[in-house]
Amino acid sequence: MGSDRSCRPALLNCLLICVTLWSNLGSGVFAKSYRRPNIVLILTDDLDIAIGGLSPLNKTKKLIGDAGISFSNAYVASPLCCPSRASILTGKYPHNHHVINNTLEGNCSSKAWQKSEEAHTFPALLKASAGYQTFFAGKYLNQYGHSEAGGVEHVPPGWNYWVALEKNSKYYNYTLSVNGKAQKHGADYSKDYLTDVLANMSLDFLQYKSSYQPFFMMVSTPAPHSPWTAAPQYQGSFNNTKAPRDPNFNVHGKDKHWLIRQAKTPMSNSSVQFLDDAFRKRWRTLLSVDDLVEKIVKRLEFRGELDNTYIFFTSDNGYHTGQFSLPLDKRQLYEFDIRVPLMVRGPNIKPNQTSQMLVANVDLGPTILDIAGLNVNKTQMDGMSFLPVMEGKMNSSSWRTDILVEYEGEGSNVSDPACPLLGPGVSECFPDCVCEDSYNNTYACVRTVAPSANLQYCEFDDNQVFVEVYNVTADPYQLTNIADTVGQDFLEKMNHRLMMLQSCSGQSCRTPGVYDPRYKFDPRQMFTSHSWRLSRLRQTLK
Repeated sequence: MGSDRSCRPALLNCLLICVTLWSNLGSGVFAKSYRRPNIVLILTDDLDIAIGGLSPLNKTKKLIGDAGISFSNAYVASPLCCPSRASILTGKYPHNHHVINNTLEGNCSSKAWQKSEEAHTFPALLKASAGYQTFFAGKYLNQYGHSEAGGVEHVPPGWNYWVALEKNSKYYNYTLSVNGKAQKHGADYSKDYLTDVLANMSLDFLQYKSSYQPFFMMVSTPAPHSPWTAAPQYQGSFNNTKAPRDPNFNVHGKDKHWLIRQAKTPMSNSSVQFLDDAFRKRWRTLLSVDDLVEKIVKRLEFRGELDNTYIFFTSDNGYHTGQFSLPLDKRQLYEFDIRVPLMVRGPNIKPNQTSQMLVANVDLGPTILDIAGLNVNKTQMDGMSFLPVMEGKMNSSSWRTDILVEYEGEGSNVSDPACPLLGPGVSECFPDCVCEDSYNNTYACVRTVAPSANLQYCEFDDNQVFVEVYNVTADPYQLTNIADTVGQDFLEKMNHRLMMLQSCSGQSCRTPGVYDPRYKFDPRQMFTSHSWRLSRLRQTLK
């Protein structure tokens, strides 16, 4: 498909300048750096794995998954676009990068974010310390391009070539920042459909980049985020597909947080039809992502660079369509919202592998830096490199057993006019007053995956300190909250572990978990600043 050709002269000029600058550095640099692997990160938007999100991506599964390793326990640090993307870029949990939601006030692409974090992202380190040429195309952070955050003129440090979408996901009628200059697009499929534009710009980069440096390329597609606009040739696909009717579909979350309990069950027929239609539209948008992946892989193969290139494919969060009678969103603590696809192919990764080891999106930056030969321990990143896992040099007994998931809820200061009885503090409300978010939908979870346990422990930051606990092995659809039936010793251990993770920074985030034999629980280590939580937890569960 054709892209907007007007950007190509600018791209060529930029890349020619890069080549010229690097050619002046001397052949010694080339001899040292050109053999380093290239790295491609393809990031989708709202792509689940629990409800079949990978089903339309047959080419992607063959070209990346079957050619490398698939992680069945890959999680996000927060199930919302901007905090999750900030975690990918920084390798940090939200409590350390301080991006809490998708608003400027929530630090999404704000001036404060730019001053505190942007210069320390993994692409900035790749460019400054490892000599990589870097390319970005697609959705960056939800508030990128906002006038109060520097507009589209702002180009974050670390990028040789920058093609970023202004604000949130769109498919037509959008503005791109092309190296800091606004480029407006309309609704002509042949030159404006964003997924195809990103594919073509990526191919341009691969064609005209310097051959003397390794490269890092990040392609961030709008799909399958709303408004779910498919390419014309795919608009008739999946006409008979419906959202999966898994055991947690359209059932009442009777033992869950109040926000889940308030959902009307069963859903109305119109709500079910709406989410089924949305499900089909989401899948249709993914067919263009599948084409994008194929184009990039084939171009790398044609150029003789595929064998020396790592390709990562993942998403910023999961999604739900009708689970626990919640129509559409991604802000909850359950597997369908926090677990994502992750497939990687590359040098020294054997094909057709599946790993059950626990990885998180805070690990992507450390892993990519490790591939580039940089020492992750010299950074402030909370994640850890899973390169040894991919290369078969790490077994489960020496790998981590738990990760942290954090989310801070959003809500309006005034009541929703359609749902006045709910009062202020809710947001993302659907018909029948089913609201997907609220101020006190604020929680933190320990997600544990170990040979002896597959568990989730979550606490809500509300007056009740509501707790949810799931044995995911016995209850994969998280139908039964077992918080009031597990022992007090277990609750104390998990509460302590949660406080440790919520207070961690850098290497302290990689300490063993409560199910690791190297870890010994000592109540004397309890953080005094958090002791009120344990006392309230005890009172609540008596």
